[in-house]
Amino acid sequence: MNKNNKNWKIRLHEIIYEADTKAGKLFDVILLFAILTSVLLVMLESVDRIRLNYANSLNIAEWVITILFSIEYILRIISIDKPSKYIFSFYGIIDFLSTIPKYLALYFIGTHSLVALRALRLLRV
Repeated sequence: MNKNNKNWKIRLHEIIYEADTKAGKLFDVILLFAILTSVLLVMLESVDRIRLNYANSLNIAEWVITILFSIEYILRIISIDKPSKYIFSFYGIIDFLSTIPKYLALYFIGTHSLVALRALRLLRV
């Protein structure tokens, strides 16, 4: 691994895993906002009138949040030396389970109810 690549991974690791840096704090605030937004979307979707009137907007917002969480998951994996350590950790499993339902809904009918798994992200707070 060349020096620039290693420095990039170290910096990424600091931002993601160390909340005592300015960038780390910003990352955590953005992630907290995304988590709370995700939970709010799940709550809004549970109200029939809101779900029917704003289905398209809610779907777009869900995809934005899902893509953001997917990027975060991938960045966490590539920023550490032993990716399996994160993937099979408590938080790695929570992150995976809370991200995957939206992707499953693309391929399988009736998986929309799995979207409530996103609330697992609250365990990250």
